[in-house]
Amino acid sequence: MRDFGVGFGHLMKGQQWVLRNGRWFGFGLLPGLVTLVLYAGALVGLGYGADDLTAWATPFADDWTSPWQGLFRGFLTALVFCFGLFLAVITFTAVTLLIGQPFYESLSEAVDRSEGGEVPESGLPLWRELWISARDSLKVLLRVALYGVLLFACGFIPVLGQTVVPVIGFCVSGFFLTEELTAVALQRRGVELKDRLRMLRGRRKVVLGFGVPLTLAFLVPFMAVFLMPGAVAGATLMAREMTAPEPDTEPEEEPEGGPQCAGPTAPAAPAPQNQNQNQNQNQNQPVPGNPYAS
Repeated sequence: MRDFGVGFGHLMKGQQWVLRNGRWFGFGLLPGLVTLVLYAGALVGLGYGADDLTAWATPFADDWTSPWQGLFRGFLTALVFCFGLFLAVITFTAVTLLIGQPFYESLSEAVDRSEGGEVPESGLPLWRELWISARDSLKVLLRVALYGVLLFACGFIPVLGQTVVPVIGFCVSGFFLTEELTAVALQRRGVELKDRLRMLRGRRKVVLGFGVPLTLAFLVPFMAVFLMPGAVAGATLMAREMTAPEPDTEPEEEPEGGPQCAGPTAPAAPAPQNQNQNQNQNQNQPVPGNPYAS
């Protein structure tokens, strides 16, 4: 739970950062508003056409008697809409980041600058950054679609399909949502997609603590637009922590010959002469005032 709380803390710090810097909050709303209009139209169209899609996909149920036909197709229609909503939550971030690439790049750099230290820059032209972002987003969406199909199929399992599968779905959504958001800061640091996924898997609980609450909040209408700037700021803070160098705790090696003392070295004292030799020298010396001394 501690790691989960660390991830949730990054999310809250990001929201607090944009609230303290209101100009960046308004700046980051624009891409989300554009994407919201596009997705609202797509979901409304899915809601109207889901019944026809279900009827077309289940021609074997045309001869079923009431109420079984209605219950079966109604259940499938709900699953189709939930699947579309699941994809909308995941792809909303990718599309918003793609539309607002210049906006969120500037926002992420501002967060880095406010936290101090080096502010990494990719040094790539805008078209190149958009291409890399679109390419990586497509790879992520293919992974999400694969998980979505598997979870959709598992949804037909009694009991598990209505309890465990939705929980797994939210965890998958939260993981890949965090990947999309941290990509803004990690791409500026030159971290490739495979390395980003490896870093996030190594901090899975922290990632889920950031992504799962955000996924649940994105299900609330219009909430994704207002939380998006803070989510980018919080993901930047998380990226800073993941790429921070580990402190060097190894002790310094002593130079050969042991520790050296500072300051000039005192001259060595001369070795004392032999005591017998000193006595002989004293005996051979003449005594002052002795008339018999030779």
